[in-house]
Amino acid sequence: MASPGKILIVGGGIGGLALALALIRRGIEAEVHEQASELREVGAGVQLGANGTRVLHALGLKAALEQTQVLASGKQARLWNTGQCWTTFDLGAIAQQRYGAPHIFMHRGDLHAALADAIRAEAPDAIRLGRRFTGLLQDDAGVTVTFDDGARATATLAVGADGIRSAVRAALFGRDAPEFVGIVAWRGLVPMQELPPQIARTAAVNWLGPNGHALHYPVRRGEVMNIVAFAERSDWQVESWTERGTSDELANDFRGWHTDLHDILTRIAEPFKWALMMRPPMPRWSVGRVTLLGDACHPTLPFLGQGAVMAIEDAYVLAACIAAHPRDHAAAFAAYEGERRARTMAVVERSLATRRNAVNAAFAAADSTAAHIEREWRRERVTERYDWIYRYDATAATS
Repeated sequence: MASPGKILIVGGGIGGLALALALIRRGIEAEVHEQASELREVGAGVQLGANGTRVLHALGLKAALEQTQVLASGKQARLWNTGQCWTTFDLGAIAQQRYGAPHIFMHRGDLHAALADAIRAEAPDAIRLGRRFTGLLQDDAGVTVTFDDGARATATLAVGADGIRSAVRAALFGRDAPEFVGIVAWRGLVPMQELPPQIARTAAVNWLGPNGHALHYPVRRGEVMNIVAFAERSDWQVESWTERGTSDELANDFRGWHTDLHDILTRIAEPFKWALMMRPPMPRWSVGRVTLLGDACHPTLPFLGQGAVMAIEDAYVLAACIAAHPRDHAAAFAAYEGERRARTMAVVERSLATRRNAVNAAFAAADSTAAHIEREWRRERVTERYDWIYRYDATAATS
């Protein structure tokens, strides 16, 4: 097979590492440059639907994931004030038979470590740390990327996998103008042994309310509960995953919500908060020998649990397109965007719609609550919302 040469990846998050592994599995040299001095992910959970786990299994990670994953039993919904609970979607054996791969919950750090270990087993020097991107130059022969420590790296192609505030995207297309959507998100982890027994331990539970929404599910073999909670606010617009909040501020955002939810919220030792932002869709992702991946080109609100999975799908498809067009980067990038743009945009749009269904003024009164649940949260409606997502097979889309 003709070789496309070395591929340089800016960003060592889940998407960047998934791309590196997908390239290495195809015999293509990949080099990851990550700005952090230590390779680690934030302390938070990640859902991987069947569309994500089938890619990771295809990359040879099934056994590694099974060391720490939790197999999901289903999706449940609960009302913010009464705690009324109902099952909205099966994620266990029935879903695995339907989609051909399991739906799992993981700690982001565990997934990150599985990807990094697999890369280093094949290419020990493929991951470079302490490399903050400062710029790039490209010509007919290749791409040269510069870093703040004065280092330079040259490759045939480069990929910006550096997240929602991508410096590579800014270098290619200029600075963007994100729009605050009026929601502050909180995240935290709680040891499962600290929680009362009535709180679901194997399902993804969505709390639905008039001015907020919360989701919790188990990670790390079921030893830890991950929770992310969303509150409508206008006074906090910092887009960062590392800003600490206070327990009192978090509790106040969900004042009047059911005690089961507060049993989790009050046990979060370190609550972190960030503002949710939307960005306009990009008309293209590539310039010359450089393209983008994941949140760098199609950031999405976290209401479908598909942000990380879209990056994983991107990674597999992009690697396949580069392998299929090893000497023609324009054709490779065109094929990649052609396969991925419509799907990722649909996920972005559906995630925004799901936010409106989960955080809705209808939940303020009993009569409107019943009507809204019947219209948007019965099992058939939720299945319709997710079925097209989980059925997609990135490994087949590029065969």
